Amino acid sequence: MSVEKLVVIGQGYVGLPLAMRAVEAGLDVVGLDVDADRVKRLASGESFVADIPADRLGRALASGRYHPSSEYADARDFDICVITVPTPLRDGTPDLSFVEQAGTGVGPYLRSGCTVILESTTYPGTTEELLRPLLESASGLRSPGDFHLGYSPERIDPGNRTWRLENTPKVVAGVDGASLARVDGFYRRLVERTVPVGSTRVAELTKLIENTFRQVNIALVNELTMLSHQLDIDVWQAIEAAETKPFGFMPFRPGPGVGGHCLPIDPCYLSWQVKRRLGRQFRFIELANDVNHEMPEHVAQRVMAGLNRSGRAVSGARLLLLGLAYKRNTGDMRDSPAVDVARRLRELGAEVRAVEPYAEPHHLPEGVLTVDLTEREVREADAVVVVTDHDVFDYDLVARHARYVFDTRNRCTGPTVERL
Repeated sequence: MSVEKLVVIGQGYVGLPLAMRAVEAGLDVVGLDVDADRVKRLASGESFVADIPADRLGRALASGRYHPSSEYADARDFDICVITVPTPLRDGTPDLSFVEQAGTGVGPYLRSGCTVILESTTYPGTTEELLRPLLESASGLRSPGDFHLGYSPERIDPGNRTWRLENTPKVVAGVDGASLARVDGFYRRLVERTVPVGSTRVAELTKLIENTFRQVNIALVNELTMLSHQLDIDVWQAIEAAETKPFGFMPFRPGPGVGGHCLPIDPCYLSWQVKRRLGRQFRFIELANDVNHEMPEHVAQRVMAGLNRSGRAVSGARLLLLGLAYKRNTGDMRDSPAVDVARRLRELGAEVRAVEPYAEPHHLPEGVLTVDLTEREVREADAVVVVTDHDVFDYDLVARHARYVFDTRNRCTGPTVERL
């Protein structure tokens, strides 16, 4: 029996873990990416995704079953293709150009019986209304009938050591029963549990529901935090007390804003489609976006007020930011609110330094000097701002030696610490 050939288009935070898991499951995998430099680094065994250590990538390369490439011609004779490309927003409108490029690029290599699966987050209807016509036009084939087509939303959570690709339930869908069976059968080889649903639209909406739920609830606690500060109430203690209720409550924690692809962007896909199709506003999403986008400015103003109370102006102050990534224990800088906080503090005239052990240097913001977390750096700072709470940080050292700490993540305690 011949080994099935899988093509994964996009070798980033979603596509690379999928490619590695598929190699380990015995498939022959081509990892396609339009970034030739990224492909070259992967081929040399260099991983830029924290969840994929270099030794795991090295084993995949040594097996002879993982082939990084930037050429669509290497997709020839594939059995399954999974599209995991970015879907950003451009001026509030979904940009599906990467999905379009993937469909156009792989379409000529479709054969009868092949399966194409979209994983990129998008609005309901994308798989059938956008991707299918592109594949059919490029191949001369039809789905359903000639090839299988499906959708399975990615659920990758960078830095999560408990829930990984293989043990996170995978929602799967197809444009017909045969496609669903093929999509479900593929993922059953990679994950412990699949969750079949009735249509690709349902699967596309599932992903948007998951992220809209988080966006709205984070906005709720962020607004509560701003109001509680003005009311002189400890919101952190209130949340911890509420968490003791064994039913009807799920805790969310305040923070400096939201980042990554999922929360700032994905819910907007849903509100955009609701407005386009129904002519209505999705008010919860729009309100949540407004609250969460306001948080970096709120953090900057709180830091400025804290400095003022000690008789120090923010202009000319030396500030040390802990963390620049959007998420703890990762180097992911996509739409990070920490970068926005740094920018706003610099605009107020502060000299901003930052400790960021995970992010690659070329992803760090201009004008911010990156340093190590040392007693000297802490002592010489007029304020230390905890923005991204990486576990490697020595918070006791910070609390012991800092003149003033503004902590947006509730990691420090002591007389010089002020919490968000």
